[in-house]
Amino acid sequence: MATILVLTLLTLSSFSSPAQAEIFTSIGQMTDLIFTERELVQSLKEYIEAEETKLEAVKSWANKLDTLTRASTSDPEGFLAHPVNAYKLMKRLNTEWSQLESLVLQDPSDGFISNMSMHRQYFPDEEDEKGAAKALMRLQDTYKLDSESFSKGKLPGVRYNAQLTVDDCFDMGKLAYNENDYYHSVLWMQQALRQMDSGEDAKTPKADILDYLSYSVYQMDDLPRAIELTRRLVAIDPSHQRAGGNLRYFERLLSKELRDKGRSQQEPADERPIQLDTYERPKDYLPEREVYEALCRGEGVKMTIKRRSRLFCRYQDGNRNPRLLLKPMKEEDEWDSPHIVRFLEALSDQEIEKIKELAKPKLARATVRDPNTGVLTVAHYRVSKSAWLEGEDDPVIARVNQRIEDITGLTVDTAELLQVANYGVGGQYEPHFDFSRKDEPDAFKSLGTGNRVATYLNYMSDVEAGGATVFPDFGAAIWPRKGTAVFWYNLFKSGEGDYRTRHAACPVLVGSKWVSNKWIHERGQEFRRPCGLTEVD
Repeated sequence: MATILVLTLLTLSSFSSPAQAEIFTSIGQMTDLIFTERELVQSLKEYIEAEETKLEAVKSWANKLDTLTRASTSDPEGFLAHPVNAYKLMKRLNTEWSQLESLVLQDPSDGFISNMSMHRQYFPDEEDEKGAAKALMRLQDTYKLDSESFSKGKLPGVRYNAQLTVDDCFDMGKLAYNENDYYHSVLWMQQALRQMDSGEDAKTPKADILDYLSYSVYQMDDLPRAIELTRRLVAIDPSHQRAGGNLRYFERLLSKELRDKGRSQQEPADERPIQLDTYERPKDYLPEREVYEALCRGEGVKMTIKRRSRLFCRYQDGNRNPRLLLKPMKEEDEWDSPHIVRFLEALSDQEIEKIKELAKPKLARATVRDPNTGVLTVAHYRVSKSAWLEGEDDPVIARVNQRIEDITGLTVDTAELLQVANYGVGGQYEPHFDFSRKDEPDAFKSLGTGNRVATYLNYMSDVEAGGATVFPDFGAAIWPRKGTAVFWYNLFKSGEGDYRTRHAACPVLVGSKWVSNKWIHERGQEFRRPCGLTEVD
């Protein structure tokens, strides 16, 4: 039985799957995996039941023969003196033991393995696991959550509890370590050590955690703590192949550092647990990182009393558009300059579900346009999946397109198709412009419709936590509300880009964010939005 189980596990591990590497970028598509896993659990239960039935049969045989052999071995000749016993011995060894052998050789795992093989091609791969882990670290940074918050499931708006084990935390730290991301490696290895020290069982040896943690701390230029951690490692594993050498090396570095500072004695290592603010997070390529992430947390929003007094709500009839006369659109000002408005009840629940139904089979990793080549490509700073829907796909899409035209007064004949996006684990789109700048004149050349004059964004879901649309330049944060839409102009009437509209989709902390975008282009708007006489009019 043990042999069969080992063979089963080996067979599972030998499956190869086509590269997916994009599953984590869409919660909508990840939900399919939930049902796949449920089916596999049922298949596993059926396999266990078959193994138990087989084992019961073998046990019954063993018990019966155990009783029989005790009697026969106590007096072999006397036992065989009975002709029936002699006959049954011949029969058992010639026929029944062969039947038992066949029973033992039966493999109830065939159905389970076949089911696994069928579903394996849709499983996430190593890149998906890595992407999901990096997403947790991104959420950790953006929303200033310590590792324990994730490990213990202490997140705002959660409906289901989920916790990370010592081994999970270790794997997170190891992934960061392998990416030379020592800042996050320290945070997660420290959490793994904290949980292990509190008595939690784990497969990961403590020596491995201390090994990674001590070297990561050294990389963060904290020699006293690196020495202290390495001494702990040597104490529990004196024969560790690197610990002794690392300890001597760290101590030499510290001695040199003290001599250079003219000091003879080192200060004791900081015994306080490592927290988010213990080490400074390394700077990256995004200049407005701190402002952007603060807005995502709802901090630094520049909504003053004076600005709020300039915001109003109104009924919008699209300049007496016949389709809006009887039921005008409810419009609210979100920001005064640049003017951003929100339309209420812009999509019904039925329309939202239909759009999601049409989009799901077409979802693919969202792309960005390379400013140098104009070619669409995937990017680490945009984590979502998107699909493009035409008016001919369904009357709902045609109706939504017409509604956008009626509300904005701009033609959608030259607009891009309706883009539906679903954000995955930690899904985001870092600060970007929707319009093309002067240094990328060919960005929309292939479309032949000019630049993106305006953005119309439908929110198709509420988001429990995170997921705001933020504008770092002027400090605005707009939160998703299902069924509403926001609208702003990307270009001044002169055709010059409004650089204040650089915006971002904040990482989704808890929930699944669905949106649909309509990017409206310049061509066809000549009489609907005439040119202005000044550059920034």
